[in-house]
Amino acid sequence: THSAIKVLVVSMYPEDQYALRCLKAGAQGYANKAGDPVELIAAVRTVMQGRKYLTAEVAQMLADSLAQPTPELPHTTLSERELQTLVKIASGRRLSDIAEELMLSPKTVSVYRSRVLEKLKLSNNAELTVYAIRNGLV
Repeated sequence: THSAIKVLVVSMYPEDQYALRCLKAGAQGYANKAGDPVELIAAVRTVMQGRKYLTAEVAQMLADSLAQPTPELPHTTLSERELQTLVKIASGRRLSDIAEELMLSPKTVSVYRSRVLEKLKLSNNAELTVYAIRNGLV
């Protein structure tokens, strides 16, 4: 790793899906694009000072996850791309649209879909959508 590189993830995805994963992967902070611009500036400054940036919501999620270990859900073993693919399929997007959004080939997205179905022991997009809804992913 390059300790001089500071990573602040600014995402369109809600904190509850991705923030803890990003922090576990080494990011110094996570901010939502739709958030207050003043918060985003504070996030950049905090990370540039070498400190971690957490919104109040992320801090609460982190505290909750430490206080009561939850059983590992199958989707926590998915890669970031697999999770993105799962969420987008469950949201009704077509594979070709997902490929365009993620700047991947449709074949690659199809491979991610197959891996998701295999890892979650699901058979089709309908089961995948039900899983995503039940687990609060969409």
